[in-house]
Amino acid sequence: MNLRDLEYIVALDKTRHFGKASALCHVSQPTLSAQVKKLEDYLGVKIFERDNKHVMVTAQGRNIVEKAREIVDAADNLKDMARNMQAPEQRPLTLGAFPTLAPFLFPLAVPCLRRVFPKMQIFLTEEKTENLIRLLKDGEIDAALLALPVKEDSLEHAALFTEPFYAALPADHHLAKLDSIPLQELAHEDLLLLEDGHCLSEQTMEVCAWVGAQKFNTFRATSMETLRQMVGAGLGVTLVPELAVPAQQQNDIVYRPISNTPVPERTIGLFWRKTTPFQALYTAIAAEISTAVKTAMREKTLS
Repeated sequence: MNLRDLEYIVALDKTRHFGKASALCHVSQPTLSAQVKKLEDYLGVKIFERDNKHVMVTAQGRNIVEKAREIVDAADNLKDMARNMQAPEQRPLTLGAFPTLAPFLFPLAVPCLRRVFPKMQIFLTEEKTENLIRLLKDGEIDAALLALPVKEDSLEHAALFTEPFYAALPADHHLAKLDSIPLQELAHEDLLLLEDGHCLSEQTMEVCAWVGAQKFNTFRATSMETLRQMVGAGLGVTLVPELAVPAQQQNDIVYRPISNTPVPERTIGLFWRKTTPFQALYTAIAAEISTAVKTAMREKTLS
């Protein structure tokens, strides 16, 4: 039994498919199948049930797979630790963010990270929050930009910034003439939301619940840009975070701050695994992103 054998059963548990597991491990399917069988014979336990179409973990095999995953993760951390001792800022960084944040935050974060860490390769990915958490826990990304709170004991985070929500209204809306809008004024408006699974949709519904708003439009947008187009077409109003408010005024949409106290807002943080050997690096990255965003928000306010 060796580490490679444990990687095979972890991959097979993840994919539940010999072909996909062998591709993940960069070996042939017969090789992986034979090694899994040898491991089962060595341990005297049938880890997987399989036929021509299905693979599933046996009740006895579940504990073995979980222990194997711990060992594989520990080995990966050992390799990462060795690289970290050499030059942590030169390692690749895979950074994730959810779709209603990524288009506005990535253009601010990446230039400053490239300036401070010029030898770091940066890879970006957009996914919904639940997918980012899964990718992060599985080690498929290094860090993720998420809205607080995130209830995951295996993750650590640093808060980056807090941004208020603005009301987005058609330019000819009767509330557009106000400099700021009490949230109560939106209680009887048609509120446009993103489709289920977007954290911005959940945040908007939480904010609107403060004043008992229940008149949600049956339409669900798939992106922030679609949501803007619907507002501009006069089909309703919505709430957007400050980073998504354009610096230049638009002809068909106006953005107004919310006058309630406390102001409805959200806090964004950078999350990483507690077990990572790169805590110091991610803390430094968080500080750089925080400074870049706060500077941009301050300059937008002044303009």
